[in-house]
Amino acid sequence: MVIKAYPVGMVRATDVNGMDETEFGFEPHVGLEFDSADDARELYSLYAKRMGFKIRTGQLYRSRTDGSVASRRFVCSKEGFQLNSRSGCPAFIRVQRRDTGKWVIDHFLKDHNHDLEHTDEKCPPFMLPKTPIVKNLMTDVAHKPKVKWLEEVEGGQPCTSGVIKRVKREGDGGRFQDDGGRFQDEPRVGLEFNSANEAHEFYHAYAANKGFRIRIGQLFRSKLDGSITSRRFVCSKEGYQHPSRVGCGAYMRIKRQDSGRWVVDRLKKDHNHELGAQMEAQMETHKKSSNASNKFIAEASDGLENKNLVTMCNGNFVKRCRENCIESDWYSMLFEYFQSRQAEDTGFFYAVEVNDGNCMSIFWADGRSRYSCSQFGDTIVLDTSYKNSMYLVPFATFVGVNHHRQPVLLACALIADESKESYSWLFKTWLRAMSGRCPLSIIADQDTAIQQAILEVFPGTHHRFSSWQLKAKEREFLSLMDNGFKCEYENCVLQSQTTNEFDIAWNTLLNRYDLKENVWLTEMYKMRASWVPLFLRGTFFAGIPINESIDSFFGTLLNAHTPVSEFVSRYERGLERRREDERKEDFNSFNLQAFLQTKEPVEEQCRRLYTLTVFKIFQKELLQSYSYLGLKIYEEGAASRYLVRKCGNEYEKNIVAFCASNLNVGCSCQMFEFEGVLCRHVLRVLQILDVREIPPHFILHRWTRNAEYGIIRDVESGGTSQEFRNLMLWSLRETACKYIEAGAASIEKYKLAYEIMREGGRKLCWQR
Repeated sequence: MVIKAYPVGMVRATDVNGMDETEFGFEPHVGLEFDSADDARELYSLYAKRMGFKIRTGQLYRSRTDGSVASRRFVCSKEGFQLNSRSGCPAFIRVQRRDTGKWVIDHFLKDHNHDLEHTDEKCPPFMLPKTPIVKNLMTDVAHKPKVKWLEEVEGGQPCTSGVIKRVKREGDGGRFQDDGGRFQDEPRVGLEFNSANEAHEFYHAYAANKGFRIRIGQLFRSKLDGSITSRRFVCSKEGYQHPSRVGCGAYMRIKRQDSGRWVVDRLKKDHNHELGAQMEAQMETHKKSSNASNKFIAEASDGLENKNLVTMCNGNFVKRCRENCIESDWYSMLFEYFQSRQAEDTGFFYAVEVNDGNCMSIFWADGRSRYSCSQFGDTIVLDTSYKNSMYLVPFATFVGVNHHRQPVLLACALIADESKESYSWLFKTWLRAMSGRCPLSIIADQDTAIQQAILEVFPGTHHRFSSWQLKAKEREFLSLMDNGFKCEYENCVLQSQTTNEFDIAWNTLLNRYDLKENVWLTEMYKMRASWVPLFLRGTFFAGIPINESIDSFFGTLLNAHTPVSEFVSRYERGLERRREDERKEDFNSFNLQAFLQTKEPVEEQCRRLYTLTVFKIFQKELLQSYSYLGLKIYEEGAASRYLVRKCGNEYEKNIVAFCASNLNVGCSCQMFEFEGVLCRHVLRVLQILDVREIPPHFILHRWTRNAEYGIIRDVESGGTSQEFRNLMLWSLRETACKYIEAGAASIEKYKLAYEIMREGGRKLCWQR
C-alpha cells in the first residue's frame, strides 16, 4: 500500500476562492515556515514542477559556533556555469534555521534567465496556507503543522512523493527492495558508490524499507583545499534538538576515495526506538517528507538582486516593498548606541536608508575610523562573510590596511538585502562620510549586485574578487576535469607574465579540451581583470595577498548566537582589541630599532622612515637584491632599461626601466604598484647606478611611522582643498582626544594641560 501525504492545515489551491491551481498560481514567499529544510525543498520542488523547471540543493552555511547547518539554498538546476547546460540562472529560495528549530524562507527570487519547460505531467496538488496573515505588508510566519494521510493508493505503484513501499519476502535475508522493485544489499562497511548522492539515495531506500527516516548529518572537509571528504547520514531521531528526537545512534558514514568514489567506512544499525509496524501506526497521524538532496558540494553565492516581493491578502496578490533582513529591535538598540557615541565623539557619523517610510540599511563610522580612512582608505575590503555565515544580522565591515600592515576598521553596516539598491546606497553613504574619497581598489564578493553598485558609485575603482569565493567556484569546476587540465589551468592563471601570454595559454586550453562553449569559463575570461594575478599586479592593494583569504575583523566575537543585547559590547570589545594591537605597534616603531644588515645608505634611510613591519619587508628585498645580476639592454638620452635576472636561474627575469632626469624607475614585476615597496630588481639597478637614497616619491607616506600622527603631506601632492581641510580636522581631533585623555589623568596634569592649551591658543590668535 502506498500513501500520499499532504500537510495538515494546508489546502488545495482549488479551495481558495474557488479557483483552480493553474489559475491561482501560488508561489513560495518570504516568511513561510517549515519543520525542516527538507520540507522547504519539497514545497519548492512541487512549485518548480508546476512552473516547468528543475531544482538542485545549493549552498549550505554552517554556524561558526557549533558547525550545525544554519541555512540552505535550493536553486534552479541551471544555476551556475560549471556545465554547458547551465546558464547562470539566479532563481532560488533560501531557508534559515531559527532558534525554535523551525526553518523560514528569508530569500526568494523567482525570475529565471531561460525558458521554462511546461509539461503535461500531473504533479501533486500544490498547497496554500489556510489563513495567511498580513501585518505591516510583511507576511507573518506561517507555521507548517504536522502531516496526515489524505489518500491511499492501491495497486502497488509508487506515488509521486517518492514513498517506498515495504515488501516482505521469505528468504530475502540481508536484502531489501527499493522503490524501483530492485533488490539491494543492506549497508555494510566497504560498500562503494559512485557519488555521495547515490549513497544517500541507497540509505534512504534502506531506511524506508526498515521503517525509519533519515537526515543528512555532519560533513567533514579537507584542511588542504576545503573539499568535502566524508559525510554522515543519520536516523531522523538522532540528537535531542527537537522533542521528537531521542538521541538515536544509528548512522552510515561514507568517505571519499582518491579515485573519486565513496565508500562506507563506518556503520551503526542499532536504533534506540521502535521501527516497523509501530512506526507506521504513528505515521497514520504524523508523517514528514524526506527528500534526497541532489547535490552535496557547497556552492559559493553568485550574488542576486532581490526583486520586489509579493504577499497574499484576502486571496489577492499585493506588491510589497523591498525585503529587509534586519529585525526591528536592532534599530532601537543601535540608535541608542549611536546617540551615546555622538555625545562622546564629535566625528561619529551614521546614516539610515529609508524606503517607503521603512528603515532599511544602516551605516556608521566613528571619528577614529574616518580619520583612518583619510590615511588608509586607498584599499578597502568589504567583508560580507558575516551574512554568508548566517550571523544574526547581515553585518558588513569596511576594513583597510594600516601602516603596520594590520587590519583597521573604516566603517560598519547592516545591509537590508542583497540588492543593487542596498549596495549602491551603502557606497554613496561611504562617500558622504569620507568626504568624497573613492578607494583606488576594493576587495569584495563576485555578487552581481555588488559589481553593479561598484561600477555605478566607484567607477574608477578596481574591483578584485574575494579569494575564498573564487576558490570555491574553481574547486567545483576543476573537480569535473582531469589532472592535466587542472595543471594547465593553474599555469595559465598563475604563471602568465603578459596579457598576450595569458590569452594564448587560455585559448590553447579551451581548444585542447574543447571548452570554447563552456559558459563558466567564458564568463570568467570576461572578468579576468578582477581575479587573474597578472591583471591585479598593476593596482595598489596594500600588499594584501591575491590567493589568500582575509580573516574577519571581529573574529569569533560576533557569531550566530550573539543576542541583540550583547552586540554592542562585543563589537566595542573587538574594536578595542584591534586598536590596542595598533597602539603596541606604534610604540614599538617609535621606541625600537631594527638591526641593520648592510652598509647601504638606503637601508638606514628606510629604517628611519618606515614602520618596523614595512621596514622588514624592504630589508628582505634589499638582501635578496645581491643575488641578482643587472645588464643594460637599452639607452636613449636619460632613459635606459636593464635586464635583471637571478644568479643561476635563467627563467627568472625582469625588466627595469630608469629615467635619470626625474629618478623615475619601474619594474615588470610591479611590486611597487601592488604593494608600495620597491622590489629587489629595482634596488639592484639603483645599486648599479650608485643611487644612494630612494627618491622621495617612492617612499609612500602611508607606510611611514608618522602616517597616523598628523604629519600632513604637501598640498601639491594631490587632493582637493576640502579633502585636506578634512584631513587636518581629523588629525587635530585625534591628537586632541589623546591630549585630553592624558590631561584628565590627574589634577596636576589637568592644570599643566590647561596652561599649555592657553599658551597655544595665544599663538594661534584664538585667545587674547
